[in-house]
Amino acid sequence: MMIKSSSIAKILRHCSVFRSIQRFESSTTTSFPPESPASPITQQLPLIVSRQIEYPHIRYPPLQAWLETLGQKRDEKLGLVDLHPSIWQTSPRLDILYENVEWQKTYKKIDWAYTPPHHEYPNMRTKPWPQKGTGRARHKSRFGPQWKGGYKVNGPKGPTSFFYVLPKEKRVEGLCTALTVKLHQNDVHIVDSLDLPTHQPTYLQELAEDRFWGPSILFVDDTDIMPHNIMFATAKTEGFTLMPVYGLNVHSMIKHTTLVLTIRALNKIEKKLLHALHSYDTQKDQPPAPDEP
Repeated sequence: MMIKSSSIAKILRHCSVFRSIQRFESSTTTSFPPESPASPITQQLPLIVSRQIEYPHIRYPPLQAWLETLGQKRDEKLGLVDLHPSIWQTSPRLDILYENVEWQKTYKKIDWAYTPPHHEYPNMRTKPWPQKGTGRARHKSRFGPQWKGGYKVNGPKGPTSFFYVLPKEKRVEGLCTALTVKLHQNDVHIVDSLDLPTHQPTYLQELAEDRFWGPSILFVDDTDIMPHNIMFATAKTEGFTLMPVYGLNVHSMIKHTTLVLTIRALNKIEKKLLHALHSYDTQKDQPPAPDEP
């Protein structure tokens, strides 16, 4: 039986296509094995830490920051944390920041300068020379205000205190401004706790160097009872400071390069500041009176 050349070409072409398909299937089965039903990639994704934010902002959504850990040197992210925009996204008022720093530097200052009045100097009735016959000017005493070492007219009568209280509205706005500036400069880090695996200062120093935290770090927790390892590690390291939430202030945040907060300290800071921002004594616009029945 005679076969045409065109049909032979079609048969050969179909055979070559079939062989190429077989080679592609064999290569794909060997290179890409089927995924297991429980893939480990989904388990390593960071989780969002759910936090119930009080007084949600009517315009801006919550900000998000990474949740880190101090248990290992490797910078592993544990999840994402929501931050309230009323605290972490305020308008940077540098004048309020300056007033807070000057208030903290001044309100503890006491001027101890004291100059005794003229009646406390000795020999006030003794003249330095006779009244007449010497050609000099007449003087009553060597302790007059025109003499060196004499008494001063209306001189300082210490101790004098420079204590004053900055208004609560400016103190709250100063804290919010400092936290906002630190966050947008990437100098705020939130950790799960302050627990360290060792009390050696070198571990904490190497951890700060690997994560580029800066030469001075302020660690803030919700209580003044800190873990023992970080207490011993920071006691021998210059520039590392431990502070509870009730001692957090503007001057300390500006003085230190990096601010490290625990998740418990973050909750307490936001709770206190939100309560102060929405309380009646700090609100500029009072709520309207209820309608009479």
